[in-house]
Amino acid sequence: MADVNRGNRPLSPHLTVYRPQWTSMLSILHRMTGIGLTFGTALIVIWLLAAATGPDYFAFVDRLLTTIIGDLIMLGMTSALAYHTCNGVRHLFWDAGYGFDLKNAELSGRAVLGGAAALTGLVVVLA
Repeated sequence: MADVNRGNRPLSPHLTVYRPQWTSMLSILHRMTGIGLTFGTALIVIWLLAAATGPDYFAFVDRLLTTIIGDLIMLGMTSALAYHTCNGVRHLFWDAGYGFDLKNAELSGRAVLGGAAALTGLVVVLA
C-alpha cells in the first residue's frame, strides 16, 4: 500500500546538525586513507608495469615518481598506510569488545595518531 504521508515525515538529522567528534573524525580519516591507498596502489602497479614494459618507459615513470611531488606522494602514502594500519589494530580491539567507553576511545585515537606519526618518521629515517 502506498504511503500517503511521505512528505509529512520529519527528516533525519544530517552532518550539519552534529558537532564533529574525535572518533567520527578519525573514522572519516580512516576511510579517506583507505581510498588514498587505493590510488597509491595504482601508482605502484603503473611503476611495476613500466618495469615490465622496458627500460625507456620505466625511466620515464621512475623520473616522475622521484621528483619532489613524487616524494610528497610517497610520504603521503607512507603516512596513510601507517595510520590505516594503526587504526585497523584499534578496530580489532573494538571488535574484541575493548575500549568502547569515551575516555578509552579518545585515548586510543590519540595513540593511533602518535603511532602513525612515529611509524612514518621511522620509515622516513630508515629510507
